Amino acid sequence: MLNKFQKFFYSKILRRKYYRTGHCLGCGRCCKKIYVKHAKGIIQDEKEFENLKYQHRFYTYLKVIDKDETGLVFECMNLDPETHKCKIHKTRSGICRRYPQEELFSMGGALSEDCGYKMEPIIPFSEVFLTIQKKSQPKKKSFFEKLFRK
Repeated sequence: MLNKFQKFFYSKILRRKYYRTGHCLGCGRCCKKIYVKHAKGIIQDEKEFENLKYQHRFYTYLKVIDKDETGLVFECMNLDPETHKCKIHKTRSGICRRYPQEELFSMGGALSEDCGYKMEPIIPFSEVFLTIQKKSQPKKKSFFEKLFRK
């Protein structure tokens, strides 16, 4: 559970709606059937992907396994198919270290049900509901407003 300062920092400074809890269980699902988003959006074609390989080492670890209406679908070549562990775990890229990120949900993705990570809302729904409910109620008049009303 986050304290008030953490809630403020995540929601107002970082403009996040969720925070990550839990730990990796080593299933390897996050390294298979993935979309990759960069500055221009989700990678759409192989020519664009080939150009990105020269910009960052992370892209060289990926191989294209499919393409659909969203874009290219990748798999990481550093995932050991037998152990489901990363072959370069200690030197893995930042995107892998930060998984899962809130952007996953904005892209329509989801965590598998048996993933060890969970994305928890920074401000629980009950708090959001109470705030909206308070704003929608008519304002109560103060003692002086009642006394001097016209």
